[in-house]
Amino acid sequence: MKFVAALAFAAVLATGAPALAQDPWVAHTAEVAAVDADVRAPLEAYLRGHATGSQDQFRAAFHPDAELWGTRGGTLIRMTGEEYVGRASGSPAADEAQRRRWIESIDVAGDTAVAKIVLDYPTVRFTDWMTLMRVDGRWLIVNKAFLAEPKG
Repeated sequence: MKFVAALAFAAVLATGAPALAQDPWVAHTAEVAAVDADVRAPLEAYLRGHATGSQDQFRAAFHPDAELWGTRGGTLIRMTGEEYVGRASGSPAADEAQRRRWIESIDVAGDTAVAKIVLDYPTVRFTDWMTLMRVDGRWLIVNKAFLAEPKG
């Protein structure tokens, strides 16, 4: 199994395509994998929340006062972090096996970071831009801006 993971990572270096990390729902480029694990932790919890439908994973990702803004179908959407967490079903989506998601990039400066995440689903592709802050020694998502692009 470790050999397969090493081969996947080597493929990233050779092709620039995302490689799977420890969890099948978290893909990283070599640059993202080099970012401190504490910074990546809330982003990976966010991705696990999408993969599992777990409200606990989303709560581990977002600051309690986080806000989310985005557009879907030309409509502006705004909600609190807790409203977003409350939408989690508690179980994986029926089409989970066909969904792909990864951290595209992370930029860190001091106690602030910005990350781009892609959620590539059968009928829609989401691009999420996350603002993270280190709060009381712990990295959390404080803001999410997103774009939903329907496929087909």
